[in-house]
Amino acid sequence: MNLQEILSKVDHTLLSQTATFDDVKRVCDEAVKYSTACVCIAPCYVVSAKNYVGDKTKICTVIGFPNGYNNTETKIFETKSAIKDGADEIDMVINIGALKDKKYDYVLKEISEIKKWCGTKILKVIIETCLLTEEEKIKLCKIVSESGADFIKTSTGFSISGATFDDVNLFKSHISPNVKIKAAGGIKTLEEAEKFINLGASRLGTSKIVKIAKNMQSMSGSGGQIKL
Repeated sequence: MNLQEILSKVDHTLLSQTATFDDVKRVCDEAVKYSTACVCIAPCYVVSAKNYVGDKTKICTVIGFPNGYNNTETKIFETKSAIKDGADEIDMVINIGALKDKKYDYVLKEISEIKKWCGTKILKVIIETCLLTEEEKIKLCKIVSESGADFIKTSTGFSISGATFDDVNLFKSHISPNVKIKAAGGIKTLEEAEKFINLGASRLGTSKIVKIAKNMQSMSGSGGQIKL
């Protein structure tokens, strides 16, 4: 697998609380230069980022982030605002407490409602695997599959740990064919990225892979066609 194949599956991410618009412009420039799947940024920068890059890269933003305990109406408002501002993709966090209360209908309805407002825009559902039991992860695979969402996503990157190979394997065994997998949080090497992809992840949420690509290209002058 060459470097560009990996980059094409990367959601180049900047969600730091201290990020400035200059920082956002930098990651947008990197996303365009390295042909990543999209750039994932905070909602407050969506309008400015969209105006800055136009159609050169896709803009993804986050909803109910990072804790997921906003009520559904708030998440819907966030979604509608993000799409109006120009977001191409939405990554939402589920209500984890509702899941643990076994309010499965609530969780399903919330995801389905947000997907309705997304329309043809991609919706990725963050379930925060590090806080869940295996039974809860399997239940969420079913809920996300029924909701109409496009992706199930492992992690926010803001909790106690991020993506694991075991979780991607678990997802692959329990999601329906219409749902894709995004592994996010703690992906730091090309070897890890390639393994997540080989296990079945279609997207990777990470801020590290582009940095690695920049360093590798600087040393090799390969133009991105680096074999791992």
